[in-house]
Amino acid sequence: MSKERARRRALLEAERAERMRRHERKRARRAAVRRLVPRVRVGRTGKIFARRSRKQKAIIAILVLAVLALVWVSFDSWPARIGISAIVIVATPALTVLVLDRRL
Repeated sequence: MSKERARRRALLEAERAERMRRHERKRARRAAVRRLVPRVRVGRTGKIFARRSRKQKAIIAILVLAVLALVWVSFDSWPARIGISAIVIVATPALTVLVLDRRL
């Protein structure tokens, strides 16, 4: 019985050693890939108005609302109101980037 037990123990140790070698190779491979792939900065970039201060966001919102109110008061035609409102809403992010992201 002890020979059988010793053989099982040796087999289990060999399997464990093989698993450890595979795990170590996998860890080394992942570390190599991490060294090769540049790190991506995690942040809020890419979201609309992400780099603006609270004050800038408030000013932008107030200006957009003022322009929209002016459009809805000035024009009598519903298609014109809706069209110009859509243009203002779509153009706001681009104009914000053009005006506020200039580096002098």
